[in-house]
Amino acid sequence: MTTVIAFVFMFGLLVFIHEWGHLIFAKRAGMLAREFAIGFGPKVFSFTRNETLYTIRLIPAGGYVRVAGEDPEIIELKPGHHIGLEFNDAGKIDKIIVNNKSKHPNARVIEVEHADLDHELIIEGYEIDEEEKLRFDVDPKAFFIMDERETQIAPYDRQFASKSPGKRAMQLFAGPMMNFLLAIVLFLILGMIQGVPVDEAKMSEVVEGSPAEEAGLQANDEIIEIEGNSIATWEDFTAIVQENPGEELDMTIDRNGEEQTVTVVPDEIETQVEGQSIGQAGVQRAFEKSFLGTFEYGFTQTYETTRTILTNLGMLITGQVSIELLSGPVGIYDATDQVVQTGLMNFIMFTAILSVNLGIVNLVPLPALDGGRLMFVGIEAIRGKPVSPEKEGIFHFVGFALLMLLMIVVTWNDIQRLFL
Repeated sequence: MTTVIAFVFMFGLLVFIHEWGHLIFAKRAGMLAREFAIGFGPKVFSFTRNETLYTIRLIPAGGYVRVAGEDPEIIELKPGHHIGLEFNDAGKIDKIIVNNKSKHPNARVIEVEHADLDHELIIEGYEIDEEEKLRFDVDPKAFFIMDERETQIAPYDRQFASKSPGKRAMQLFAGPMMNFLLAIVLFLILGMIQGVPVDEAKMSEVVEGSPAEEAGLQANDEIIEIEGNSIATWEDFTAIVQENPGEELDMTIDRNGEEQTVTVVPDEIETQVEGQSIGQAGVQRAFEKSFLGTFEYGFTQTYETTRTILTNLGMLITGQVSIELLSGPVGIYDATDQVVQTGLMNFIMFTAILSVNLGIVNLVPLPALDGGRLMFVGIEAIRGKPVSPEKEGIFHFVGFALLMLLMIVVTWNDIQRLFL
């Protein structure tokens, strides 16, 4: 149950922060955000506030913010349509009843001759059996009512496409940006609670049964030399250990002001790259409380995590690592289960790493992702005119289908690896 709660909280936080970024910048740009959704599929819970429908959906595979104009609007008034009209106190149309007009006895029924709900905000037409053409102004926040469900109209100035390339790009970039900011905040929290890692190769804990314990290393020991090479930082220490799996390493340590020499044989650990392994001694880095260091730690850890993920992504693209190593929701749930058992601090760090990963993946210029849509905004900025909506729509549709196929493959790999 603890793992389930942790996974739901982590998934909800990552998706909420990402989509909240899209939502905030959509509203700041004056776009009509129709829906803010966490998950896909059938609605589990929903409410409406400030023009936006907020939903939690059944399938935990992401989320979305649906902005007016990004997808074709469902309702279009054409000549010959019979519709019902209701008016506000200013005499403007505030409700357009598309069907089930008998349920709205106070509505004024007309036959549409012309309607412009993008720019002029007017509807022209005739009452039944009347010859006089009528013209009505439409309130910018009027609603369609179809099957007794309300959908707010979207004048062109509230649509995604009406905004400048800069505003559209910022709205698309805001989601990944919020994931990076979340990672910074989580690393700051880690720094405040557990402290920040010291620069020196000083250890806070020695893992039971590890090569370090067998060699006699203890908490608070500081490595100052390995095989005659001076060790100034923790990175110096880990680099030599990782490069020498299974090799005897003579280490000079400082223990309470006295120098001693021990011999450590790092364990050989398989990496994700086929045929490669690294050494591991089994020690944990020492930490210290530092107000200024905490803020630096939040940014530097986010940067280092970003660099590591980009390196691994490059290795995936070049075929150095297999697609079988990718994890979907099932694999992430299993990893969450393992991390939760090691404590809150590791869970916070795991969440921060996943947040960076989500930000990076969404910036990759692939169809249906933020990066793919940013690519089209960039092309428009260079060309001076947008790509045909039909072509862009096909690109994203095909890309989304391929992404769903990839998700199925990755999830099947997770199931095989964990259960079969």
